[in-house]
Amino acid sequence: MNFKSLLLVISIVSTTLTSCNNIKKKENLNNTNTTQSKKKPNIVYILTDQWRSSALGYAGDVNVKTPNLDEFSKESVNFTNAVSVMPVCTPHRAALMTGRYPTSTGMILNDLYLPSNELCMAEIFKSEGYNTAYWGKWHLDGHGRENYTPKERRQGFDYWKALECSHDYNKMPYYDNDDAILKYWNEYSPFAIIKDANKYMTEHAKDDNPFLMFISISTPHFPHYSAPQKYKALYPTADLIINPNVPKDKEEKTRKELQGYYAHCTATDEVIGIILAKIKDLNLSDNTIIVFSADHGEMMGAHGARPYKKQLSWDESIKVPFLIKYPSIEKHKGTVVNAPINTPDILPSLLGLANLPIPKTIEGEDLSRLIKNPDPNADRTALVMSVCPFADNARADEYRAIRTKQYTYERTLEGATKLFDNIKDPYQMNNLIGNPKFASLQKTLYAKLNQQLKTIGDDFKPRDFYLKKWDYVLDKKKNCIDYWSFEGGNGVVQSPEEFINK
Repeated sequence: MNFKSLLLVISIVSTTLTSCNNIKKKENLNNTNTTQSKKKPNIVYILTDQWRSSALGYAGDVNVKTPNLDEFSKESVNFTNAVSVMPVCTPHRAALMTGRYPTSTGMILNDLYLPSNELCMAEIFKSEGYNTAYWGKWHLDGHGRENYTPKERRQGFDYWKALECSHDYNKMPYYDNDDAILKYWNEYSPFAIIKDANKYMTEHAKDDNPFLMFISISTPHFPHYSAPQKYKALYPTADLIINPNVPKDKEEKTRKELQGYYAHCTATDEVIGIILAKIKDLNLSDNTIIVFSADHGEMMGAHGARPYKKQLSWDESIKVPFLIKYPSIEKHKGTVVNAPINTPDILPSLLGLANLPIPKTIEGEDLSRLIKNPDPNADRTALVMSVCPFADNARADEYRAIRTKQYTYERTLEGATKLFDNIKDPYQMNNLIGNPKFASLQKTLYAKLNQQLKTIGDDFKPRDFYLKKWDYVLDKKKNCIDYWSFEGGNGVVQSPEEFINK
C-alpha cells in the first residue's frame, strides 16, 4: 500500500465508523429490489474556463444568449456568489481536486505539478466504487503543456481524453488514455469532447457502479477571435451594452473581445445542452449530481483592466457560475443561495450529497445541507487570495480578501484597500475604505478575514516567502513558471511535492 492509499484509508475509516450505523438504518428503511435505488449518485462536473458569473442570461446579462443554461438554472440550486479561491487556472483546479487552500498545497502558480501525495477527488470517489473519467484541459501536471500525462499522474482518473493545457479550440490536441501519441479533435473542441463524453455515459449508464465524469471545457477563455463565425455573427460589436465600470478608453477593445467571448459562451451553452439532454435520454436524471461552474472569471475591461485579466479581487475575476442539480431536488428547483461557496467547499459538498465520508485532509466546508435546504438569506465568509501574482499580473499586489453575500473586503501587505457593498454597488465603483461611516463594518470584516487566515494557518507573507518556501523559480522576463522549455526538452518540473515529503 502506498502512502496516498494509506492516507485515504486512515482518513475515511475514522469518519465512516461514526456514521455507519445511521447509514445502515437508512439503507434498511429504503431497501427495494431495484439496483438504481441502491446505487450511489453519478456525478457529472462541467468545468468551463474563464466564464465569469455575470455572463449568462439567467444572471441578467442582456447581451449573451445561453438558453440551455438558463433552462438548467430553473432545475438547479443557483449559488449567485460562488467564488474562485485563487482566480487563475492551476490554483483553482488544485483546490477543487483536493478541497484544500493554495497556501496549504503550495499550488499558487500556473503550471505546477500537483503532488502525488495529495488526496484528490477521483481517488476518493474511486475508493467508494466509482468509475472515473476526465476530458479536456487538466493543467495540474506541470510537465509541459503538450506532454503526455501517464496514468500514475492522473490523480485517480481512469478514462482519459485530456491534455495539460491548450486553447487551440479548432485544432485541440489531446491524449487518448494510455496512447502516448498526440491526437487532435476533428472539430471545435467543446463539441468533440461532449460527443465522446456522451458515448462514455451511454456505455456506462447501466453499470452497477456509479460514475464520476469530469468534463473540462476550455472555453470561453481567450483567444476569443477563434470562436466559430456563426456564433460571432450573433453579437455585432455596435449592439453590445458595456458595463458602466469599463472606462471609455477600454470600450472599443472590450467590444471586440466581448464578441468572441460571448460567441464562445453561446457555443459552449449549446454543448452543455447536448449533455444535459443525454442525461435525460438515458433516464439518469433522478440519480445524478450535475454541476456547471468555471475556474475563474474575466475582467473584460472593468476598472481599466484589459480583457483577458484575472487574478484580481474584483467580482469580474473572482465570481464564477455555480449551478448544482441533485437527486430529489424537487421543490428546490430554481432556488437561489446568496451565501458564497468557495472552491475548497465543492469537493466536501459533493461527498456530502453522495452520502460519503469526508477525509480529514479536506479544509473546505461541506455545504450539502445548504444545497439540500437552500436559504437565500444565509451568509458565510469565503476567502480569496493572490499569493504570488504572476505573468502579466506580476506587478499587482499580493492580497487576501473575503466575499460575503453583501461585501467584498481586501487588504494587501500595505493595509486595507477595498470595501464594497455589492448589493448597493454591484459594479464596485464606490470604495468605502476610509469612510468613517463604515469604520465599524471595516473592523468587522478585518476580523473575519483574519479568522479565515488563522483557520488555514496562513500568516500572509510577501510573495518571496512562498517562492522560497517551495523553491519555485520564475522566468525573469515572463514572471511565471517556464512551461515552454518543455517543448525543447529542457523543462524543469516544479512542485511542492519535495516540501511535503520533508
